[in-house]
Amino acid sequence: MTLDEIAAALKNDDARIIIAYAFNATGKTQLCVSYKNATKNDDGSHTGVYYNAYSEDLFVWNNDEENAGESIRLNVLPSSLSRFHTLLTEDNIRDKLKPYKPKYGFALNFNESDPEKGIESISFFVPNQNPDEDQKSIKISRGEERIFVWCFFLALFEVEGWADRQSSHFFIDDPVSSLDDHNIFVTAATLFDLIESQYDKRKIIVTTHHMGLFSVLSDWLTKGEKKDKFKKATKLYILSSKSGSLELESCRQDVFLYHLRILQQLAIARQAKDVRAYHFVLLRQVLENVASFLGVGQFSYVLSQIGIDDPSRSADIVNALSHKKIYYYESDMVVPDNLEIFNEVMDGLLGKFNFVLHAE
Repeated sequence: MTLDEIAAALKNDDARIIIAYAFNATGKTQLCVSYKNATKNDDGSHTGVYYNAYSEDLFVWNNDEENAGESIRLNVLPSSLSRFHTLLTEDNIRDKLKPYKPKYGFALNFNESDPEKGIESISFFVPNQNPDEDQKSIKISRGEERIFVWCFFLALFEVEGWADRQSSHFFIDDPVSSLDDHNIFVTAATLFDLIESQYDKRKIIVTTHHMGLFSVLSDWLTKGEKKDKFKKATKLYILSSKSGSLELESCRQDVFLYHLRILQQLAIARQAKDVRAYHFVLLRQVLENVASFLGVGQFSYVLSQIGIDDPSRSADIVNALSHKKIYYYESDMVVPDNLEIFNEVMDGLLGKFNFVLHAE
């Protein structure tokens, strides 16, 4: 299939929520562009709203090297969205940033001669206890920058005149580039909130190369506490390249389509000694896939089959750690006892079913 054919297939799909995992270098960003073109009105205007690499490219650092970085700032390039900037406030963006617990403050710098031309740049600084002291401009990290831009767009989605007019769909491509695992998990929570508030009004399409983000969203939407609300409205896909041709594969047709990728991510985290609480969500996904393959309803049966001494207790711990509701208000570190359970389950799965995992 070509990207245009896949875009047409997604356009005609009756699902309200589509989550697609795309392997690296398969053309996710161009698929977003193809979908934009496939859904335009006859006059060429857009029917939906998009977040992708082009959105991120509107933000460019001015390092102010001639003044030793005294006025370093993040420039915002002019675009069709500039006219909506005046409807944004710093509080709107702070509200979206709150779950990420930023350690910096910021200020929006509007065009001085004509505010209707929008925001020209954004200054960042370390919050100061003394309001009389000047706040020195700083450069935030790449990950912090990506989080800020994502939250900027989350706030912009809510202003009148843009997203409410282009109301057919949201197409969001990989808002997790340059993020660490914890912030990827927080971003999954922001996406879930966006889906919950919007899916009955517009189609939501999320594409990602990150298996953790894909698996966590899939789990919440089809197996989580609100599955009765979302499951029938959701379709899960994998975009892959086979023999030089792109394929859009339904995960529901083959329950083991991506379990090896999840296991691979878990094995990498264990090898790096960086197992976090959210990895139990992915572990639970694998256990449920195995249980489904074996034709049983509870993954505690799988635990008993792989040699776990107290499968009910282990299942309770996996469930508890994979159903936290507000992850960003709790530590994502794993206590030694739970890490031991994680290792026992992984050893049992790999030993019982002879999975062979290769490093990426």
